[in-house]
Amino acid sequence: MIHVQVNRSSDRILSFKMDGHAEFAEHGQDIVCAGASAVSFGTINAIMAIAQVEPVIKQSKSGMLECIIPKGLPEEQDQKVQLLLQGMIISLQTIEQEYGEYIKINFR
Repeated sequence: MIHVQVNRSSDRILSFKMDGHAEFAEHGQDIVCAGASAVSFGTINAIMAIAQVEPVIKQSKSGMLECIIPKGLPEEQDQKVQLLLQGMIISLQTIEQEYGEYIKINFR
């Protein structure tokens, strides 16, 4: 199962961490893993390209991905980052609604 941990304070998303494997299908055929990966990496790429923000990114060969948003961003940049992260969460929740036994999202 893919575990997604979203860390937030009141109305601001601070970071997210994705870990595990969906095991929906064999490697290379797993649409749950592919969808979750595309959404999360696409969001990070959009944060860098659209908001011009360089998040702290941690990855492992085992499939862990963590993205930490820097503190103290100017308001305009932070609003863009937050909108992109909210879009990511909605996309991941859509995957979770259909494939909930393979992906779980938790908020802290």
